[in-house]
Amino acid sequence: MNDNTLPSRKRDHVELVATADVGFRTITPGFDRIRLDYVALPELNFEDITTTCEVFGRQVQFPVVIASMTGGYEEATKINADLAAVCRDMNIGLGVGSMRAAITDERHRRSFSITREVAPNGLLLANIGIVQCIEQRNLGKGALRGFIARIVDMIEANALYIHINALQELLQPEGEPRFRGALDTLVDVVDVCNVPVVVKEVGAGIGHRTMTQLRDAGVRHVDVAGAGGTSWAGVEILRRDDRADVEELWDVGIPTVDCLIASRQFAKDSGMHLYASGGIRSGTDIAKSLVLGATATSAARPVLKALREGGAEAAIALLQQWELRLRQWMFITGSATIDDLRSASYSHL
Repeated sequence: MNDNTLPSRKRDHVELVATADVGFRTITPGFDRIRLDYVALPELNFEDITTTCEVFGRQVQFPVVIASMTGGYEEATKINADLAAVCRDMNIGLGVGSMRAAITDERHRRSFSITREVAPNGLLLANIGIVQCIEQRNLGKGALRGFIARIVDMIEANALYIHINALQELLQPEGEPRFRGALDTLVDVVDVCNVPVVVKEVGAGIGHRTMTQLRDAGVRHVDVAGAGGTSWAGVEILRRDDRADVEELWDVGIPTVDCLIASRQFAKDSGMHLYASGGIRSGTDIAKSLVLGATATSAARPVLKALREGGAEAAIALLQQWELRLRQWMFITGSATIDDLRSASYSHL
């Protein structure tokens, strides 16, 4: 693929996510199937509740990361600056989009580095695809080490997302569905990276089989990024000329709740941390994700839409609403802290 197409592709992605119907058609994230047990005597005052917690060594106001959005084209600089300002003011995390464009063309570097300029003390997560890591590893471990260091240093990241997106690569018009050597590459990425490595899907989910592979590769942080939110298969299908021929792959994936339930105990026994994304749309979804074993949650599309429609104030208002709803769930489950909430009881319908 010609890397000169990257900026226009990134622009296409943001426009489609913000304006088109790119949600799953027949799959929901599954949060409607989870009922948190009500505690009639919570033995705490509402003002006693604290949502603050530590994520990747940083204290955040509540366990949410806005990720992974964009970068790599001119207009993305302002989007990422605005998102960084929102996350700075809310004291939550921000994960940038794939940083490949900035590696191949220095002109796009600031569309990512602006995040650290705006949020000098914020929780920031860098992002690169496993396919690009495989390519670098094929050049030697030293090449991979330098590649990873450049990505992390660009935004002085607190952690690094490695996105695994087989379905998206398969359907993307410019896609590179070449995943042979991915697990060995992840072993080396974990070894050479000086910040925590978070392996994440992009919306089709990570099941138990893949969790086992990731554990064996030394990965200790996994964002299940389940089905039910944005369908990146759908985004790529809309960009294809032959969309009718591949339409049936739009809804491929494992619902977010199913990913969490399948991996919760395994992750705990293996010393792994789960993160929940894929259809997070409210403080209720955040609360249920934490009860199901997530260390933190992330969302992208709802915040981007709020930002586009009403600016930073609208995005902040949305996040404040999520935080309030999370606090309300903590109160009615008798949970004074986020750690308490993770031990709350629930039923699976």
